Amino acid sequence: MYYGALKKTDIANGPGVRVSLFVSGCRHHCKDCFNPETWDFTYGKKYTDAVAAEILQALEPGYIKGITVLGGEPFEPENQRELLPLYRAIRERYPHKSIWVYSGYTLDEQLWKEGHARIDITDEILSLIDVLVDGRFVAEKKNISLKFRGSENQRIISMKESLAAGRIILLPDEELL
Repeated sequence: MYYGALKKTDIANGPGVRVSLFVSGCRHHCKDCFNPETWDFTYGKKYTDAVAAEILQALEPGYIKGITVLGGEPFEPENQRELLPLYRAIRERYPHKSIWVYSGYTLDEQLWKEGHARIDITDEILSLIDVLVDGRFVAEKKNISLKFRGSENQRIISMKESLAAGRIILLPDEELL
């Protein structure tokens, strides 16, 4: 896996100060994508064990609320396989820090059901993350007043609650602080 950027203090992609990893590789190719260079699976730098260690170190300060993984597309099968060990390590080392993941794939139509993005480890990944922001960016539904998403079709999903309920539970805007 490759990644386009690693931001160690990001305030734009989730609540509080976060570490953000922008993975490379995306098959969605959304119109007016803000990061089209990350469509290429070999864009940027190679993700290595040293990069994973750097991410874990960056998460250590108390003021860091968690990590956000976006891209590109974290749920492309190739990326899921590389990201699973990182999610496991974060959960083990920092159980109280949140893991947010942005995906153009929708939870109910493409991650919970059989399809291109659903592989043998998808359920484990979904159980390790706290929040999934799902849905492709749709230029015609762009709304710059939305918190932590670019278009009105995108949803901010509480994964723990959704898994427990067996249905999608959205996070209200007032809980996104």
